[in-house]
Amino acid sequence: MSHRGIEWAEEGWNPTTGCTKVSPGCVHCWAQRMARRLHGMGQARYVNGFRVTTHDDLLERPLHWVKPRMVYVSFMGDLFHEEVPDEFVARVFDVMTRAPQHQFHLLTKRPERLARMSAGLPWPANVWAGATVEDEAHVGRAGWLRQTPAVLKYLVLEPLLGPIDHLDLAGIGWVIVGGESGPGARPLHPDWARSVRDQCLAAGVPFWFKQWGGVRRRETGRTLDGREWLERPERLAQPERPEWLERLEQSAAPSRLELGAVAS
Repeated sequence: MSHRGIEWAEEGWNPTTGCTKVSPGCVHCWAQRMARRLHGMGQARYVNGFRVTTHDDLLERPLHWVKPRMVYVSFMGDLFHEEVPDEFVARVFDVMTRAPQHQFHLLTKRPERLARMSAGLPWPANVWAGATVEDEAHVGRAGWLRQTPAVLKYLVLEPLLGPIDHLDLAGIGWVIVGGESGPGARPLHPDWARSVRDQCLAAGVPFWFKQWGGVRRRETGRTLDGREWLERPERLAQPERPEWLERLEQSAAPSRLELGAVAS
């Protein structure tokens, strides 16, 4: 994935890692950079670098978490990559169904495969599905997402790389917008963010503005027109940003704890 994780998730779970680039939003993929870094450090989970890899031994990890958590699934890859076997995807869904105490967030740039598989997958209320849409050319991903029975469907417009002035929000329960961050970050024009915000306000869809991004994203902040926009669906509680993700993004040498978060 191109972004650094979803801040409203309390836990990362990576039954799959690795991906390939499918659209402009993938150009400066953060997960790829991190996977290469971990591979160079000899981290066993990334012996394949950023090649698509399934991790059977991690499948049932959420079943051992007693305290309810909001879980971001496969943030170091894409669960619906064509190289992830259908059978393995089904096993991931089985685990999510067996762990109703947790809220699972799926995010993909391949919602067409998600839609094709949907009829054969269980869809408990604790599984939300999202698609990344970085520009007008890829708004069709929202249409594929609408074909799924997920109780809540959301769009992540990050990195937002151009104007999207005609975003069909029918059936969409949440929209997140953010600028690209890290080396080579492409700028987010304020009018692009405003346009999406105004469309969300008109449609009554919660709008979350994550960041302006840039090479020094903490300095650019996330204030849009004088305020922060941190709207969430009513079903979602409001945890603090997980400390392991903050440390992972800031550290020059990830600790064992941080490596575990990326690998799990």
